[in-house]
Amino acid sequence: MPDLGLEVLFKGKNMLRLLGGLWAALEISLISVLLSIPLGILLGIIMVRKELVLRVITRTYFEFIRIMPQLVLLFIVFFDSTKLFGINLSGELSSVIVFTLWGTAEMGDLVRGAITSIPKHQYESSLALGLNNAQTYFYVIIPQTVRRLLPLSVNLITRMIKTTSLVLLIGVVEVTKVAQQIIEANRTSSPNAAFGVYLTVFMMYFLTCWPLSILASRLEKKWG
Repeated sequence: MPDLGLEVLFKGKNMLRLLGGLWAALEISLISVLLSIPLGILLGIIMVRKELVLRVITRTYFEFIRIMPQLVLLFIVFFDSTKLFGINLSGELSSVIVFTLWGTAEMGDLVRGAITSIPKHQYESSLALGLNNAQTYFYVIIPQTVRRLLPLSVNLITRMIKTTSLVLLIGVVEVTKVAQQIIEANRTSSPNAAFGVYLTVFMMYFLTCWPLSILASRLEKKWG
């Protein structure tokens, strides 16, 4: 039987360390998502407003975040914040800031698309019933937008979870970083440790994201 290097997972607390690293990645993702959703909804509403200045500002922000790689944003926030502002940010806090900026931009664009896809007669009917703009958005537009957004939002969450693997490059000890540490510590005694450890990391990400992908698919079929 080929040596898959799985034995290193049962040495000491290696498996518990991997689970702890996975939780660190999920914690960053969860906090970022909780911040991104309300900020993204607000951004999306502003993006469809008719005020030219607001639309230019929000569109510029969205394009900047979309074009800039997440890794570069991590480096800018983590390294340059100290040099420019004298603020020492931890790797975890820097990660939350970057993923919140990214998630807000992505969510804002999803909200913008969902709002603009709602037929114009929905607005006209609401105004004919005597609702003002705020009431139209609160009672008519937002409920329909949220329904259309849920499947897309779940997909965004899975993307955010997977992208957290980048934070190891600024010193955050998440699951990929722990995997590297385990492989390095067992390089001599278990030459094939990399295969077994990274296979386990893959399965951890898969088991975390797969249920979310199924949920998104079912919501899309149900409300499509």
